[in-house]
Amino acid sequence: MIPINPPCIHGGFWFIIFAGRVAMQIDDKLIAYLEDLSCLALSEQEKNRLTGDLREILDYMARLGELNTDGVTERSHPFDNVNAFRDDEARPSFDRELILKNAPVRNNEFFVAPKTVE
Repeated sequence: MIPINPPCIHGGFWFIIFAGRVAMQIDDKLIAYLEDLSCLALSEQEKNRLTGDLREILDYMARLGELNTDGVTERSHPFDNVNAFRDDEARPSFDRELILKNAPVRNNEFFVAPKTVE
C-alpha cells in the first residue's frame, strides 16, 4: 500500500495512514511505553518477541480491514439472543427462622456481621 498522508505523531508515537487506515509503528519506544504501562520488566528476548507478536496482530487486523463487509449487519455478539431475564416477582423462599437458627449473632430477623468498613 502507498501512504496517502505523511507520517504523523500522536501521543508521542508514529502513525502512518494507509488508504484511510492507521498503521501504528511498532518500535522500541512503544515497547518501553507498554512495559512501563503494564509494570513489567521484560528481557531483550521478550521485547523482541512482543514486537513480533504486535506486528503480527496489527497485520492481521489490517487483513481483516480489507474484507468486504457491505451488507453485513454490525454486531456486538455472534448470537441473536436477547436478554432472557425472568420477571422480578416475589416468590416463596426459605423459612427465615430455619435459616437464622444457626446464626452466631442475630438481630430479630437479620444476621449480625462484623463491621468491615470504617
